[in-house]
Amino acid sequence: MPHSTNSHITIHKIQPPEGSAINFGAELRGADIENVSESDFEVIKKALYENNVILFKNQQSLSPRAQYELARLFDPSATGYGHGTTLDAKRSILHPDLKTIPHQPQVQAIGNGPVASFEGLENITLKHPHHKTFHKHAISAEDDRDNTRFYRWHIDAALYDLEPPRVTSLMAVKVPKTEMQNLRYDDGTGDQLKVSRGSTAFVSSYKMYDLLSEEDKEFARTTKVQYAPHPYIWMSPARSRSDGLGMESDGLELDSSSLPSIDESKIKILPMCWKNPVTGQLALQAHPSAVQKLIRADGTVIDELKEVREIVHRMQRPGIAPELVYGIDWEEGDLAIFNNHGVLHTVTGSFLPEEVRIFRQCNMAASEPPLGPDA
Repeated sequence: MPHSTNSHITIHKIQPPEGSAINFGAELRGADIENVSESDFEVIKKALYENNVILFKNQQSLSPRAQYELARLFDPSATGYGHGTTLDAKRSILHPDLKTIPHQPQVQAIGNGPVASFEGLENITLKHPHHKTFHKHAISAEDDRDNTRFYRWHIDAALYDLEPPRVTSLMAVKVPKTEMQNLRYDDGTGDQLKVSRGSTAFVSSYKMYDLLSEEDKEFARTTKVQYAPHPYIWMSPARSRSDGLGMESDGLELDSSSLPSIDESKIKILPMCWKNPVTGQLALQAHPSAVQKLIRADGTVIDELKEVREIVHRMQRPGIAPELVYGIDWEEGDLAIFNNHGVLHTVTGSFLPEEVRIFRQCNMAASEPPLGPDA
């Protein structure tokens, strides 16, 4: 990393659109991501942890190698992709969505449509995740072009064996610009908002924690979340709530005998609150679709799955209110990096099979577990 005594990078807070109450997100200008100096990275790191989603514009020429190297600066001991080799499991719900770039295996190609050649991948078809494959109830086909849902609110993490990546980066290579969509929660509240087609939506898990009652804050600080083994295979027959925030409880999850071999030592038990390493703020950070048990401070285990999900949904739902959602209106050349320990995010939108959209995603399994509330 080149050495420099100062940085020319400037930080510009995202201005919330009318009606929005988001208090996170920033654009960084003046960065040369192919040649990040020590002082540049200090600015980038501080901006990331203070703003949680940072955006670099006009990065069309950025190489997958540089994208990987920037992510690695946040965790120099991390080397492997955040999901390891679990994408190879055909039953995983993640399998259709990502394709590994051969010369940079920490970087994945995602998007939509037929692609003749991209970064060593030849004659591939990318498939944008659509809520009809994951939600229990889908928007009707005739309404689908104009309306969308949050597909699945999540943290980027294997949640079995590997630690959750500290950061994820998303690079917009090809972006079809079409009409806006109406995003519907369809959860009985009437909540909705306008998003650009294919917008990636973010919410602050710090705001999610701040919205809790004092009793719930105490519960969150002292409770641990146990995740299902091989969670993306475990949940594959089940279906999501219409707001994308966790699963319906219809007893469809796979039992342990139907999963790959389980090593009990690799089952993830993580704090419900994760601490920001720069600001010290606490985030209510749980992957709502993968939770299986809650472990109280006194050792009591809440293991009735429907109850576990209801508790987590009740605590997280206020934090995804329309005015708290930041949806990126992608332009080609946009590079976004987000604090994977402090936000939840989700795909939105639907595309026609012939609409070609190409992104690169990069994250790496962390070298250490997330910071808990008492760290």
